[in-house]
Amino acid sequence: MYRLIACDLDETLLDKGRHVSKRTQETIKMAEAKGLVFAPATGRGFYSIKQTLKELDAENKANHYMIGFNGGVVVENEGPTIIKDFPLSFDILARLFEFGSNYDVAIHLYTFDQTYVYHSNPEEDAYLTTIPHEKRLDDDIRFLENQVCYKALFQNLDRSYLEKLEQEMPTELHDLLEISYSSNRYIEFNPKGVNKGVALQTLAEHLDIPMNETIAIGDNTNDLAMIHAAELGIAVANAVPAVKEAAQHTTIADHEQSAVAEVIETFIL
Repeated sequence: MYRLIACDLDETLLDKGRHVSKRTQETIKMAEAKGLVFAPATGRGFYSIKQTLKELDAENKANHYMIGFNGGVVVENEGPTIIKDFPLSFDILARLFEFGSNYDVAIHLYTFDQTYVYHSNPEEDAYLTTIPHEKRLDDDIRFLENQVCYKALFQNLDRSYLEKLEQEMPTELHDLLEISYSSNRYIEFNPKGVNKGVALQTLAEHLDIPMNETIAIGDNTNDLAMIHAAELGIAVANAVPAVKEAAQHTTIADHEQSAVAEVIETFIL
């Protein structure tokens, strides 16, 4: 019996309007009534998914959890309360920012409470309309020196450009980072060894749930670690090839067709 699901949000649980379908909401509720723990696992932070938590009837609730910043935090929603976190040092953050500033990318820097966006562009401004953030018009990040930061990312709509950027990153910086891609527009950076898979294991231990009772659902390379870590790794139909290859099961439905409901109906209900 599976007791814990870690589920990616964008392009997995959420449709293109960033909503959870009514069918999926109802299916998750039925599974929770049987004792399932359903935990969103996202590259975004807690305050960026409040709409999703509301739709899941999980906002500010005890015994409901989320994984944020690609595994940078494991959170109980009531409070919210951080169960475990894996910060990104300011030194690495500053080196990343300096490196990224030489490329045609928007840069996001994340604290628990806020997303700071530098070097934005019209496409990114439009994409972020429903996601809380602060747009910065300077290159000063010194105010973050005494804050806890969890993740950085670079945005460009050309995936091959981001891959070229990764190849050109100095080895001494590259070796300090966990690097993944999402939404075909982001290259994301966490401290080495920090990912959704480690966070899933952390949450499972906190809940005293063995890993052989876990499922992970995702679509992109920032989901690979939890796909590998879970007993049952599932790719949605729209997932990138690498995730489908790593998963034991691929859904018939894509994220626009309630793929997560299909998973729960098949393996839980």
